[in-house]
Amino acid sequence: MRKNAAAIKIIAIGVLAGFFNGLFGSGGGTILVPAMVSLLGVDQQKAHATAISVILPLSIVSSLIYFRNDFADWNLSINVIFGSTIGGYIGAKILNRFSANALRKIFGISMIIAAFRMVF
Repeated sequence: MRKNAAAIKIIAIGVLAGFFNGLFGSGGGTILVPAMVSLLGVDQQKAHATAISVILPLSIVSSLIYFRNDFADWNLSINVIFGSTIGGYIGAKILNRFSANALRKIFGISMIIAAFRMVF
């Protein structure tokens, strides 16, 4: 029974993250990281790394639909992919240099700044 409850939690988190990714273009970090840490007991670094792994197929599916419906700009996407790849490499290399507490605070501050910018 315990395994079933965990599986249901994991699937529900995935569906919610997929929904937010498809609707808002976010969900990997904003939904997956806090959910894995608080609901599944995953440590902070592992939650961040796992979220990145989950984002790839999630983003591919959403991107295909966006491009098919002409919602995305190919030229802009290519340019942002270049910069994002460099930033992603650097971020992944330094992830373990931060304690779980520091990483949680940096992530939280980033989310607050993003929320503030979205509202105002």
